[in-house]
Amino acid sequence: MTSGRAVSPGSLGAWLLKVDPAGAGARELLAGGPREVTRCVRRSYRTFLMEPGQPVLLWVSGRDARMPAGVHAQGRITGVPQPADGADGADARQLEISVHLVPVDPPVLRAQLLADPLLSRIEVVRMPAGSNPSYLGREELARLRELLPTPGAD
Repeated sequence: MTSGRAVSPGSLGAWLLKVDPAGAGARELLAGGPREVTRCVRRSYRTFLMEPGQPVLLWVSGRDARMPAGVHAQGRITGVPQPADGADGADARQLEISVHLVPVDPPVLRAQLLADPLLSRIEVVRMPAGSNPSYLGREELARLRELLPTPGAD
């Protein structure tokens, strides 16, 4: 019998955290190279699967032409989900997770993902208003890595 859950430790390739380009700090988040940041996630079974060292991707959502939707950073989880500032412990619906992010330049845009038979089916493309965190499976992450720019390959 299956659990009906979309992701498990065995199927996880990478977590995908979303950011609104119109939101506070979106541009600053991607400016200036690698950095340690804290991102908000919604408490769910997924947040209990998040562990330091797991791969993470930063997805810019929306339709802002200055910062189009797609994968704009990659990195690793560096902490465990904690109640957001001001949240009430175990009852907190909003959690924060620490991550180390490196901007992807150029980003892998939504249009590129839509053109790929495998990546066009990832959760964030199928359900843009879905869960945060979202995820990629192992095969999806392997394919995405083929599209990511190689550091220092200019």
